[in-house]
Amino acid sequence: MATHQAGQEQEPAEPASATVRAGGLDVGVIDGGSGVPLVLVHGGESDRTQFAVLRGRLGAGIRAISYDQRDSGITVNPPVPYALEDLADDLAALLDALELPRAHLLGTSFGGAVAQHAALRHPGRVASLVLVATTPSFAMGGAAIDELLRMSPGDRQHAAADFFFSPAGRAGLPAAAGRTLTVRTPGQRARRHDVARQHEVRDRLGEITAPTLIVHGTADRLAPYAGAVLMAQRMPHAELCAIEDGRHGIAVEFADTIALRVRDFLGVAGGSRG
Repeated sequence: MATHQAGQEQEPAEPASATVRAGGLDVGVIDGGSGVPLVLVHGGESDRTQFAVLRGRLGAGIRAISYDQRDSGITVNPPVPYALEDLADDLAALLDALELPRAHLLGTSFGGAVAQHAALRHPGRVASLVLVATTPSFAMGGAAIDELLRMSPGDRQHAAADFFFSPAGRAGLPAAAGRTLTVRTPGQRARRHDVARQHEVRDRLGEITAPTLIVHGTADRLAPYAGAVLMAQRMPHAELCAIEDGRHGIAVEFADTIALRVRDFLGVAGGSRG
């Protein structure tokens, strides 16, 4: 059983951010480490810096690459609507820019939705999936997601701690909630929220054939645990790791547990999945 890992220890410094030209966009990237390429796909209200805690736990043998999706961080994109298919294609374009024929994808929350669409649209580019606190359908989150999205940015920031971390986790991670959300303009928020509501792949889960590790908290209100169970049942090569009492921010609160599971899944110690 996973245990709470809240603590005040100082996190290692992140590698420097850069921008790369990918698919016609200037994309913000943090690219650090060497070895198995693992692309970290951030959540709907976050950016490339979301993975500061988890990146520090992944250890040697993994090249961890996080990037800013459209309307996030330092990525520059035109102020026009887009779809999840566009975000999946952006990810493939990023792999091209980084000269990576294939990579493993780790997506959290909305980033897990992007990773699912990337696996559907570009299966040859996806070596494996790690889906953390995500869902196969926006509709499964229901009222809780809408409640969070309707809040003002300030109220959303304040409420994030309860949505994302257990009471024990909040006690030991006072700065974590501040790293969870990124600042966006009203137009950027509206485009992000519109695209999140498009996510629906329950009837296509059987088409996702990449080896998949699903890591999910049993007390997640934003992406209910039932969605993780459904993905594990319908994806042909999926395994489910439950984090008892975990909420939506398990990639921070349970970073040690998740990093160990990811290393084992990728076979870092004794080779990799390719």
